[in-house]
Amino acid sequence: MPKLIALLLLALSALSIGTLVSGTSYSEWLLPGGLPLGNALAAAGLCFLAGAAFLLSPPSSIRRRVCRAALVSAILWLPVSIALAGNLELNFSGSRGTAWLVASSVTAIAVLSSLLWAAAGLLFGSSGKSSSIRAAG
Repeated sequence: MPKLIALLLLALSALSIGTLVSGTSYSEWLLPGGLPLGNALAAAGLCFLAGAAFLLSPPSSIRRRVCRAALVSAILWLPVSIALAGNLELNFSGSRGTAWLVASSVTAIAVLSSLLWAAAGLLFGSSGKSSSIRAAG
């Protein structure tokens, strides 16, 4: 069941990110409260990708813990961005813009890396747990 939910999250992420990449005009629509739809789609796309990576990772594994950290980072991306910008439109100037660019890049790399690691674990059958070598007694 988690793999099916992960697949749904990947599809939702593709829809969110695809909408942003296509440059549709409705990404500038304001949601109730004043947040632009495009900013919500960017945050949702990151969270969906990180959530899929989390679900595809084996429970109690190092991979799952790393994916959880990437998920938390994705969830915090929008609030931190708004705090850095001081506005919902995410208009930046000066060093705050540079800090936001670095934080956004690190978050995106963490999310994509965790998804690739989770997918590689599925493809190659790795459990993600550290193994120990036992001597035959």
